[in-house]
Amino acid sequence: MNKDFNNISPLDNRYASKIANTRSNFSESALIKIRFEIEIDWLIFICVNKPSLFKTISKTSISKLLKFKSNFNDDYVLKIKEIESVTNHDVKAVEYFIRDFFNKDKVLKTYIHLIHFGLTSEDINSLSYAVMLKNGTDIYLDEIRTLNKNLSSKSNKWKSLSFLSRTHGQPASPSTLGKEMSVFSKRLATQIDILSKIKPLAKFSGATGNYHTLAILDSKINWESFTNKFIKQFKISQNTHTTQIEPHDWIAETSHSIIRINNILIDLSQDMWIYISNEIFKLKLLKNEVGSSTMPHKVNPIDFENAEGNLGLSNALFEFFASKLTKSRHQRDLSDSTVLRNVGLGFGYSNLSIKSLLSGLSKIEPNKEFIKTELDNNWEVLAEPLQTIMRFEGIPDAYEQLKSLSRGSKLDLITYQSFINNLKISDKSKNILLNLKPKDYIGLSIELAKSSK
Repeated sequence: MNKDFNNISPLDNRYASKIANTRSNFSESALIKIRFEIEIDWLIFICVNKPSLFKTISKTSISKLLKFKSNFNDDYVLKIKEIESVTNHDVKAVEYFIRDFFNKDKVLKTYIHLIHFGLTSEDINSLSYAVMLKNGTDIYLDEIRTLNKNLSSKSNKWKSLSFLSRTHGQPASPSTLGKEMSVFSKRLATQIDILSKIKPLAKFSGATGNYHTLAILDSKINWESFTNKFIKQFKISQNTHTTQIEPHDWIAETSHSIIRINNILIDLSQDMWIYISNEIFKLKLLKNEVGSSTMPHKVNPIDFENAEGNLGLSNALFEFFASKLTKSRHQRDLSDSTVLRNVGLGFGYSNLSIKSLLSGLSKIEPNKEFIKTELDNNWEVLAEPLQTIMRFEGIPDAYEQLKSLSRGSKLDLITYQSFINNLKISDKSKNILLNLKPKDYIGLSIELAKSSK
């Protein structure tokens, strides 16, 4: 855990240990490392694939470069940041750091002119951020799939546990807890599939996206294909039509996809909070946990509350990323640069929320006694099946009769059965209604819960 409590973001102190993978992936150090690796790999790539145009490179020199790359550590970062403090340019600082290393080797020294050859800094940044976001999305997908697996498990576990539903906050046709969990699980599965299919894009085409510095060397070479081959090494797709920057539409897609997932999770958080408030679920007691500084009896649904708050922060960030990053003046302006540096925060708050939800879900258990009592005290919810059977039997004013009997009133078993016994309907229909209890009027809830797996 990061012990520096002077950091401005709680993601870097209070919650640091909960999102260690996300923090590591989106850190300044990680960004520098990716830039550094791309610069080394590009030099090797052009020398190996176009030795007659650039310069041949020996296996020994390649081995030195790969070792240099694999030895990346905090000392590299500090030295690069020192250079940047002079250059005031982050990508150029990486280039100069590599040049300093080459200058110490008589063979590599002859390759200095090929460091960062034919590139603009945005080529390095575009591919770097694509790799970073791809890896960050993979981390996020692992987290959200874990949560969805948990929901699916609860859907199956509680598939037959009927409870009193509420529409407009009022008693409504019963459902099962498992079926209600399956709604969230199905929604998440759809959005997870959409997010997993978004292709990260990068450009590698120079200052205004026209491959000027490469085409001037040899116009007969298909430089689009050449750079695409390099980009594919990083499992990133190429965007061939760009300005100086990749337009970030795919980042907007990713942002919007995560916003939709976040909204599903906000819905889940709020529903679970209300279920707990309404005593459908009870919270497991943790002996040493404190619910209030002054009210000893409190056991609070804080995990769901924390999740809701952090999901809101994540949404605010991703909404801004999607809106801002897709706009750039003419061939480019620099406003996207400072925004991209914050993209990890959106993932951080969302992943933190997933952890909170998993924690919250581990602390709840159905309050079966309360659920049973509530169902037994709300026979009026059977006005719907009563009306349905009456209409099926040809009674034209079924709805109006049930409205007079039940609207705004509490029904009990005796009133319910008395009404049925006075109906002029078939014995078969009467038996169906007389044997029906609120807990049994759950439609296809069990089958729906099973189908979410």
